[in-house]
Amino acid sequence: MDLSLVQERTSQFPKSGYCTWENGLPNMSIRTLSSREVYRNPWLSLREDRIERSNGAEGIYSVVDKDDCAIILPVEGDTIYLIEQFRYTIQQRALELPQGGWESPDVDPEELARGELREETGLVAASMTYLGTMSIAYGFANQKQYVYLASGLTHAETDPDPEEHDLTLHTFTIAEFEQMLLDGAIQDVCTLGAWGLYKIWKEKERHSQLG
Repeated sequence: MDLSLVQERTSQFPKSGYCTWENGLPNMSIRTLSSREVYRNPWLSLREDRIERSNGAEGIYSVVDKDDCAIILPVEGDTIYLIEQFRYTIQQRALELPQGGWESPDVDPEELARGELREETGLVAASMTYLGTMSIAYGFANQKQYVYLASGLTHAETDPDPEEHDLTLHTFTIAEFEQMLLDGAIQDVCTLGAWGLYKIWKEKERHSQLG
């Protein structure tokens, strides 16, 4: 694989204490020997890489390449907005935070978050606060998800994609929402992760205001 391509794919990795770096690249214990595309549709592609581990063992690794997406927390006082839709993979209707992507690699994250919020809920936010970025299922996919808090909400018309024909909007109190997370009524890992980021951010904001 071309070194420049590896650099492009890893340029946005956080340079934290959990990863060592050499010459601007993460010190990887697995290297790519070759790569081939197995499948592609308008939403994602699947590739199979031939790899070599640092112990010399060779193998394969399947990777789903999918453009980044956004998840939005529409919170208004003690109320949170959730959407419900049928999730084909689990053959169930599910409650979750509004989220999605535009199948475009160059979209502005806040623009994407505002667009997804409007499309799925009909809500328009006066302000969007960036809370962080999560990796979705990085055991097999390289998709990132940007997390935004939406506040100053007003209602407009929804504009769902054709694949989102069955979306319904619900409101819950924060206490009801958190109880559903604990009870397993909401199992979407992105919703769980986004709420965790929000809780940490809110606590830090509270401490900063206290001085």
